[in-house]
Amino acid sequence: METIENPIEKTCFQLLEKAIQSDATDIHFVPTAEGYDVTIRKHALFSKIGQFPQTLGGRLISFYKFLSSLDISEQRRPQSGSFHRSFSDQNFSFRVSTIPSIHLRESVAIRIQKHDKVVPLHQLCINPEWSKQLSEAIANKQGLFLVTGPTGSGKTTTLYSLTSHCVAELERHVISLEDPVENNHSHLLQIQVNERSGITYSAGLKAILRHSPDVIMIGEIRDAETAKIAVEAALTGHLVLSTIHAKDPIGCLYRLLDLGIHLEELRQTIIAISAQRLITKATGDTAAVFEILNESAIEEATGAIAKGQRFTSSEEKKIDKQQMIYGKVRVNAE
Repeated sequence: METIENPIEKTCFQLLEKAIQSDATDIHFVPTAEGYDVTIRKHALFSKIGQFPQTLGGRLISFYKFLSSLDISEQRRPQSGSFHRSFSDQNFSFRVSTIPSIHLRESVAIRIQKHDKVVPLHQLCINPEWSKQLSEAIANKQGLFLVTGPTGSGKTTTLYSLTSHCVAELERHVISLEDPVENNHSHLLQIQVNERSGITYSAGLKAILRHSPDVIMIGEIRDAETAKIAVEAALTGHLVLSTIHAKDPIGCLYRLLDLGIHLEELRQTIIAISAQRLITKATGDTAAVFEILNESAIEEATGAIAKGQRFTSSEEKKIDKQQMIYGKVRVNAE
């Protein structure tokens, strides 16, 4: 990193570099009675790396906002932006999100993403069977593939792994629509949602369909309009990959029904639903476990929903036996 004379800039970049060296995923500036505490998050665990008085902490936050092209004078409403920087000859993206607290003091979260960081499917899954199921699902040339799970469970990492597989192994043209683009990837044509410029999820999806994609990645299905266009894209011959907030795969179906998608449309479009969560193995390593519903299980699930019955998949039963819960889980090494 080049020499920086300004002490504010120097401190800001030192904090970023320290977080990167610690392999952290986030940096948080949290207002306290004395000023600001700076913590980093790694594998859902937080550790404090600094403390600054109110004036200095406010100047550090202003510099991060400046780098992210945010309004430095605005402290009364949430803002989000991003910037890029290189450390040790590696490129990183930093997504900055601010939220106001009392007395016009802001809490700031900075998400750290390394450019072109792709985890191969065989490394992503603890069980090789899950890798096989994911590969078979995205081998379909059309349909809707959904990923769900709690915050911080690696859903976006999974999407990038799947799109990389589509490009490298299946030789397909992939376009993504994200809000924001969390990680720059050379294998993708990435479009960022920008509501000020009229690029909403729905408008962006309509435009993407004119560029002949084989695979469309949507960062998140978060409203009825986006859900409808995603289903329409899947029905018109595209493979659509996206995330959606739900407790489990069956919850995804109910969530889409709540967003106005008809049950028959779910039967026609959804090819797989993958729920994931991070666990901490007995060795101390963090990895992901998956609950995957394929087309036959989805057919059973939609049939049960139509009859008003509860559906429990075989994968869900396996996870219940392992007594896994969302968040950090320790499993026995066997």
